[in-house]
Amino acid sequence: MSIPLSCFTQIRSYILRRAPRTWTNGVKYEQVTYYPRHKDHKDPPIKPTKLLMVQRVEKFKGNPYWDKNILIQLKLDKVASDIAIVKNTPEMCTLLWKIKHLIKVTPINMPDKLPNDESVQTWLHENGDLLMAPRVDPDREKATIEFINNPKRLDRKTLKEELRYRWLNPYDL
Repeated sequence: MSIPLSCFTQIRSYILRRAPRTWTNGVKYEQVTYYPRHKDHKDPPIKPTKLLMVQRVEKFKGNPYWDKNILIQLKLDKVASDIAIVKNTPEMCTLLWKIKHLIKVTPINMPDKLPNDESVQTWLHENGDLLMAPRVDPDREKATIEFINNPKRLDRKTLKEELRYRWLNPYDL
């Protein structure tokens, strides 16, 4: 009782994963070789960001084990909406270059002046903008609490009850 060999067909072959040898005019950036479209292509001068936001956009299943290992290392193996914040270093860029077909990389735009204290609230938007809001002063916080607890304040609940009463009893003054 032997199993026919036709059921063991190989689906993917990763032997030809490397760049063809005919590509000769590659530009070496640290550990990554970049092949420009045109020979006279010059990159515009840029100021690189310190941090990158990485999000997986393709499925985890069905990828080779070396791509999965990199995704596991970045903790992007669970949910596709998870993000990873990584440093913009040559070693990390090399890892991201290997899985660039599976991820979306967004540079994080940080403000020029970063605060030193830890009492700052931060928000990271999907487009990579990092917003910082300083802590509210104690005087302003105290004034807000006094305003909320003031019995003369016309809040939504009081206005709703009073206007409903006047609507139901228009001639009772």
